Amino acid sequence: MPKFALITGASSGIGLALAEALARRGRNLLLVARQRPALESIAHELSQRFAVQTLFRVCDLSQPLQLTGLLHELEQGRLHIDLLINNAAFASFGPYLEQDWRQEQALIEVGVLASARLCHSLGQHMQQRGGGQILNVSSLAAFQPGPWMSNYFASKAYLLHFSEALREELAPHGVRVSVLCPGPTNTGFFRKAGMDVRQMADSKFMLSAEAVAQYTLKALDKNRAIIIPGWRNRLVSRLPGFAPRWLTRKVAARVNRMMAGN
Repeated sequence: MPKFALITGASSGIGLALAEALARRGRNLLLVARQRPALESIAHELSQRFAVQTLFRVCDLSQPLQLTGLLHELEQGRLHIDLLINNAAFASFGPYLEQDWRQEQALIEVGVLASARLCHSLGQHMQQRGGGQILNVSSLAAFQPGPWMSNYFASKAYLLHFSEALREELAPHGVRVSVLCPGPTNTGFFRKAGMDVRQMADSKFMLSAEAVAQYTLKALDKNRAIIIPGWRNRLVSRLPGFAPRWLTRKVAARVNRMMAGN
């Protein structure tokens, strides 16, 4: 039975970069996202360029019934998923109480519940087989609260703590769990969230999605628990541990409001 890497949010950004980097290594792929045209194009291109089997499934992870259908298909099918990458996520930006609740709920459904459910379902199969690997994509935002992006920062903190705990639980069964916490990455993420990061465009903190993907795969080869691309980002991740919580909140609030132009 051929082995596949399942990647959510695979139609753009870090998810797409990881898909290409894995295909370059000869890995078969199962790509999951909402946009059928993009998935079809990407699957065809990767199959042609790297001679790997590239499948795709259209699924809106904010819709629990669609996720249930995907999991049912995986359970009934013959695909051996030995690498799960939970990458799908999006952010909202601005005062929490001014956000549309439906969007805030969707953020939690995609960034928290779908990731946890995929880990639960596919993790069980990996445990039964005695091997496999899970990568949850969190963020540098996970290390502190984030006023004006409160729900997003909290969702990434969940993934960080959840992944570390799951790593300890599954290690005796041969299943490796890691969490990726990238800093600012040059993708469409900020634009979709309505954030102005033009002042960061040439910053040394801003990495390309391709650089993040390459660093991540090397770290997965070494079974790193927490993966933070870029030495500057690794330094930033440690700073909240040396500052009082009130100061961490204030600094994060100021940075996020600057991105709003306020």
